[in-house]
Amino acid sequence: MSSHDEYLQRALALAADSVEQGGRPFGAVIVRHDEIVAEAVNTIHLNGDPTAHAELNGIREVSAHLGSAALRDCTVYASGQPCPMCLSAMYLTGVKAVYFANGNQDGEEYKLSTAAIYQQLQLPLEQQSLPIHHLPQPNGRKLYERWVQKQS
Repeated sequence: MSSHDEYLQRALALAADSVEQGGRPFGAVIVRHDEIVAEAVNTIHLNGDPTAHAELNGIREVSAHLGSAALRDCTVYASGQPCPMCLSAMYLTGVKAVYFANGNQDGEEYKLSTAAIYQQLQLPLEQQSLPIHHLPQPNGRKLYERWVQKQS
């Protein structure tokens, strides 16, 4: 069994434990330099936070531990296919790779698929089911300019 399989098995074990505790069937393991640096489960049932997915909980833990939002040396192993929110966080933090055990098609019959959201995100903004409106403001870009000045 490869280390990828071992880490995925650990993510699945975390997900199984979560189910036994009344949670959703999602677990994640984050590995850096061949060492597990975070293990997390979906905790929506505990705190009502809809962003408390296993992958995001793990990213939060690692970022706090490392004192950095840059996770370029990290690989995420997830029990299920990361949703668009989690995948976006992985892109934003620079995670180097993602492996998952169950795909969206596996979760479809259990209402555990985010395939419909992925489909919506492929559409132009004006065609998505969620009304999204761009209303530029005269002072909007000044905020960005100020931020750049403070970075120097």
